[in-house]
Amino acid sequence: MQKPSRLLLATLALLGTSAVFAQSSVTLYGRVNTTVERQKVGDVSTTGLYNNNSRWGIRGTEDLGGGLKAGFALESGFASDTGAAAATYFGRQSEVNLSGGFGMIRLGNFYPESYYATADYVSMHNHDTGSSSDAFYVDPGWMGVGAVNQGGRANGLGTGNKIAYRTPNLGGFTMEGSVALHEKVSGAGGKNSYDLAANYNVGSMHLGAGYSQFDGNKQLGLRGLYTFGQFTVGGYYQRNDEKLLGTRNNFRLAGMYALGASEFHVNVGRASKWSDVPNSSATQYTLGYNYNLSKRTKVYGYYTRVSNSSGANYNVTRAGDDFSSIALGVRHNF
Repeated sequence: MQKPSRLLLATLALLGTSAVFAQSSVTLYGRVNTTVERQKVGDVSTTGLYNNNSRWGIRGTEDLGGGLKAGFALESGFASDTGAAAATYFGRQSEVNLSGGFGMIRLGNFYPESYYATADYVSMHNHDTGSSSDAFYVDPGWMGVGAVNQGGRANGLGTGNKIAYRTPNLGGFTMEGSVALHEKVSGAGGKNSYDLAANYNVGSMHLGAGYSQFDGNKQLGLRGLYTFGQFTVGGYYQRNDEKLLGTRNNFRLAGMYALGASEFHVNVGRASKWSDVPNSSATQYTLGYNYNLSKRTKVYGYYTRVSNSSGANYNVTRAGDDFSSIALGVRHNF
């Protein structure tokens, strides 16, 4: 009788384990993206191998019943050209969330949704990575090194210590608001930052908006994207108000023509001068070609250039220098 009893217990245990697995899913994912480039900064040219925001991550969900789900996401960057890991292991994302008919509550470390709703959405060529990424989009409060640099995303908004709420999808409309808690000892300095994003997607029309604020610094962005036949066109507009630099307008227009496995890309961006920094305007344009070997793998090439006025230093260190790059790359998603 012992053997049948043991067999029954083992069967029940296996069934119980299978039920748990049926309610949960964990996925390993990532992207390896590497280019060979000839870059020119001012009068200095360099040929090298460059990482384009390669990363890997783990995400999963558990069905808790009654329409309620628990989820998590852990994502880490690495340098595909050297194999070096990011200094902060899950610095790209580390969140836990609860979702259901009420929407989603997110806790942890994740990038501001206002960026994804505007600038990232129209970056169709290389997903806003590498030397052809958008040089002009600026989060509020990213400063901290004086009024020397005028572009960048090492931002005051921050990605950590965040609480966010995302609405359910209401006929193609979603909204997400978040607060990043700049944890501090009572009475010490530091400010919370706030971010709000909205998206409306119906058929071929995609609209978005984002607003962010940190310690009196603000940004507002508006985005539109439309697909007709083999063409996709889009653009965004951003207005910045920074205490150290003044105000600035920034816009970007982007287009793609898809023909079989081929994609032809063009985009142009223009940043007006900061009101408190003379001669700080700049222009960027990119011409690119992608060939999709599969749904996950592509080879591509592009030429990108940033032309700075005498007081601007987007993508460079010394004001007035220009930046350009000719690149060939391979990107694989898994």
